[in-house]
Amino acid sequence: MSEIERLIKNYERFVRLPWERNLAGPQKVWFVVYDKAQERRLRFRIPEFEIATKNAGHGWVHHDLTDAFAEWMAAHEYREAYFEDPEALDLALADQFLPFLAQRLRAVLSAPGVDDDTVVAISGVGALFGLARVSLLVDRVSPSIRGRLLVFFPGSVDINKDNPRRGRNFRLLDARDGWDYHAIVITADAEVWRP
Repeated sequence: MSEIERLIKNYERFVRLPWERNLAGPQKVWFVVYDKAQERRLRFRIPEFEIATKNAGHGWVHHDLTDAFAEWMAAHEYREAYFEDPEALDLALADQFLPFLAQRLRAVLSAPGVDDDTVVAISGVGALFGLARVSLLVDRVSPSIRGRLLVFFPGSVDINKDNPRRGRNFRLLDARDGWDYHAIVITADAEVWRP
């Protein structure tokens, strides 16, 4: 069985479990972590995650962030200046791009039809590498999560097996210094790591 097949099976088992209803936003975040080399294979099989979710009696909404930076830049009034001086873009990324991403994702999380039984899945977070931190984006939108936020995460997570509730170090594309985030982790090797 391939890594993606095991990942789908583990997700399928997990999404069928009863959902606690009185959780705070950050406790409603699920990270599906997979090897960055599997990105194209995983994207091709996202519909299987949708089927598993619907078979478990939950709604599904998928939002792809791959083109978010290009769309933000194309609409930006100073885009030509940023192309001439890319270093000037650093400030705009923190001050404008991250809020743009958060606003966009909050709109998806609060769209009609998205309720306490809906999984909102986001893919394309690898395209944010060097532009915006996934952890900051999740922090900004977590109060808006009604059902669950599923983040397809190409990279790795180091989990302290002696104490899985502490010491989770996420690394986007295995390259950036990681961060500790208390999301539920679903991998191909271990079914689920809870915070």
